[in-house]
Amino acid sequence: MVGVVMDVLRALASPNLDVKKKVLDLVLDLLTPRNVEEVVLYLKKEVVKTQAGDLEKGAEYRQMLVQAIHACAVEYPEVAGSVVHLLMDFLGDTNVAAAVDVVLFVREIIETNPKLRVSMIQRLIDTFYQIRASRVCSCALWILGEYSLSQSEVESAIATIKQCLGDLPFYTVSDEGEINDSAKPAQPVVNSVTVSSRRPVVLADGTYATQSAATETISTASVAPGSLASTLNLRSLILSGDFFLAAVVACTLTKLVLRLEEVQPSKVESNKACTGALLIMTSILQLGQSSYLPHPIDNDSYDRIVLCVRLLCNTGDDVRKIWLQSCRQSFAKMLAEKQFRETEEMKAKAQISHAQPDDLIDFYHLKSRRGMSQLELEDEVHDDLKAATGGFTKDADDANKLNRILQLTGFSDPVYAEAFVTVHHYDIVLDVTVINRTKETLQNLCLELATMGDLKLVDRPQNYTLAPETSKQIRANIKVSSTETGVIFGNIVYETSNVMERSVVVLNDIHIDIMDYISPATCADVTFRNMWAEFEWENKVAVNTVIQDEKEFLNHIIKSTNMKCLTPPSALDGECGFLAANLYAKSVFGEDALVNISIEKQLDGKLSGYIRIRSKTQGIALSLGDKITLKQKGGS
Repeated sequence: MVGVVMDVLRALASPNLDVKKKVLDLVLDLLTPRNVEEVVLYLKKEVVKTQAGDLEKGAEYRQMLVQAIHACAVEYPEVAGSVVHLLMDFLGDTNVAAAVDVVLFVREIIETNPKLRVSMIQRLIDTFYQIRASRVCSCALWILGEYSLSQSEVESAIATIKQCLGDLPFYTVSDEGEINDSAKPAQPVVNSVTVSSRRPVVLADGTYATQSAATETISTASVAPGSLASTLNLRSLILSGDFFLAAVVACTLTKLVLRLEEVQPSKVESNKACTGALLIMTSILQLGQSSYLPHPIDNDSYDRIVLCVRLLCNTGDDVRKIWLQSCRQSFAKMLAEKQFRETEEMKAKAQISHAQPDDLIDFYHLKSRRGMSQLELEDEVHDDLKAATGGFTKDADDANKLNRILQLTGFSDPVYAEAFVTVHHYDIVLDVTVINRTKETLQNLCLELATMGDLKLVDRPQNYTLAPETSKQIRANIKVSSTETGVIFGNIVYETSNVMERSVVVLNDIHIDIMDYISPATCADVTFRNMWAEFEWENKVAVNTVIQDEKEFLNHIIKSTNMKCLTPPSALDGECGFLAANLYAKSVFGEDALVNISIEKQLDGKLSGYIRIRSKTQGIALSLGDKITLKQKGGS
């Protein structure tokens, strides 16, 4: 299909987002050095189309296109230059997820493509004022702090940050006790609304006074692009209480000032930039400790900003090396590990052989169906589908089959029954072996089953006559509609010639394991975070285990839940007494299962913490929680 990849791309004209996603996934698998430029050019045109605004769900489609272009550029870096400047126009996208994808793409490309660094830094400085999302601002500031290397770039970056912060200090207190934003114009603009509030305060001498605060809100209709109000994006975010972003601003200014001291021959200019950065940081600290905002600055952000202030006042060579070199080296190492991990996964996937060259091929439509029931025919179709999709694994050995045999009755019951449970994707097949342990003939023997949960019995098994000390195989088919732990219960009813009343043998319950429906899967870190914020069902399980090693406990949970750890091994290295990891799995019904493990080693050696499960449906969250609660103690 590599030769018709451009024809496949024409299917992006479909209005269905699921179809678009499937097409993009298929095209990414068909990329070659010959067609990658054509594919990227086509995707670039599609991105331009999403700017029209008349496209339904254009923001979501644009995000998918950005992710596809990102994947193309990572695999073939030579095509990045043709699209990166276009994508940087979407850093201020109203769809925050799409803007985050763009800034992460820019961050990776600027490291892996040094030739594009100068033009990308200039483009980022020109478009920085358009950014409205805090997370995008944080990442863009980090890029400016790490990759602004020349004197002109550093000075432009510092000037841009100052412009986006506006006038200092961030607020002023008038003689009448009014607290105002110092960047607001003295005369109210058209369409502005002023909201005043009064509250009693206690003065130093114990008397009461009334304090009035005025807040001026500018309507969007009166703000022109490029005007003062539209460029103060950092100021508006910090005044909304985002002190994490304020700490990022302080760190970025610190890096820029330290680098300016290296590339700027004039000490006067360097000292001037250092003084300006210190003024910004102290203004942020003053704002965080004032009553202007409802919530004060958090301790982590406060400590970070104070560290930057101390660093600019007294700089050593070792500290300068850490701030100007080590951060970038760590990022390059992270990208290399990510690339290595993806390459290893692709190699492992390519080595898996689902069928040998000399395996026998059965053609379903050419086989004789004589003597086969409809259920057996359906089973063969299921087996063919599993073989085609790689459903058969090496684990399906005899030992695994023995684990699936469940005893339904006791050894002293007149009728002994045991079941072999086979779980297909959407149905469960029970092969029940019934043995007559009496010396009498059992008449009208019937296996009566009932289900609880999202299980449905397809057909009721028929009645049988069982001779003394003989056995019978009875098959029951049950359909499954969701990933939820279900229960099958029932009894065996029969008649004898001596007793006219019907006898009943109650069967043990059969619990269907959720592990039969979920399989390990992978997803991007951004996708995991978006799903974590979106999913409404959460099940919080407290850690209660005899295992005392953090990594051993993590491996035990991964094995017990049949999930994949998304946290790279490098992030789990070391012995610090803490461990946090993300696990992910997908069910056969397309449901996502997210798990976050956060554990800490106590002074007595025991592990404490929580395991959080999130999913879109209640069933999978509860079922996984029950499974983890049962298995987390270890041993079995």
